[in-house]
Amino acid sequence: MKASIAIAQFPITWDIEQNLAAITSLLADVQPDEIVVLPEGALSGYGADLSALERLPPSALAHAMDRVAELAQRRAIHLFCGTLLFERGAWSNAALYFSPDGTRWTYRKINLAMNERGQLDAGSELSTLTIHLASGPITLGVQICREIRFPEQWQHLADRGAQAFIYLTHAANPSEPAGVWRSHLISRAAENQRFVLAANVADPHQHCPSMVISPRGEVLAQANSGESTVIRTTIDLDESANWYLGQRRRDLLKTSYQDRTNV
Repeated sequence: MKASIAIAQFPITWDIEQNLAAITSLLADVQPDEIVVLPEGALSGYGADLSALERLPPSALAHAMDRVAELAQRRAIHLFCGTLLFERGAWSNAALYFSPDGTRWTYRKINLAMNERGQLDAGSELSTLTIHLASGPITLGVQICREIRFPEQWQHLADRGAQAFIYLTHAANPSEPAGVWRSHLISRAAENQRFVLAANVADPHQHCPSMVISPRGEVLAQANSGESTVIRTTIDLDESANWYLGQRRRDLLKTSYQDRTNV
């Protein structure tokens, strides 16, 4: 089953209206039924210093979310957008899904970065999402930023039926070694035999490209680091497989885990 993919990246600020204007502009040419992925914090803003949360108005953010939902409906797209999210008196780091029919879904980052701990609440669910394209249903798993470092989370999502991974990040740290996070994403795709659809902030210090990776680990499309752009490709979900996952030594892994916990 084929699916059309659009990955958008742009410079993200702490100005909600500016971010919303950039999103609206970048999505002007998206096509109905496309899966569109925006970076971590795309709507709210994001950065290593989260003190700006004190000045971020939750009501303005909620209004902007409604406008993004309207945009997804008007364009008839399946839109994944990162944002910091204020709920029940606390902030979390979230990936929001906006469907063509108005349905919404939220993934809250479960493995917080060190700068987020104490300021954001961690999510408590690692679940999949099934969306409905014109060609049929697709089950997806979503991960955010540093969760690239925890392959067991991705494997968990694959075990629960994810045919592709949506990955949102805001990775622009000049102290990170070049190419490491790119290699991680290729590994997450190849070891699980799943597509990876990754969106990062446009920044000259970007250390994880916005790109689409096949279940074989092939990079099908990649954006230039500092450029505001949308990259597009078409993927065939029939290429996703369980060949390697089906060969795991579950008996040995289970025994090793029991031995450690019984010490």
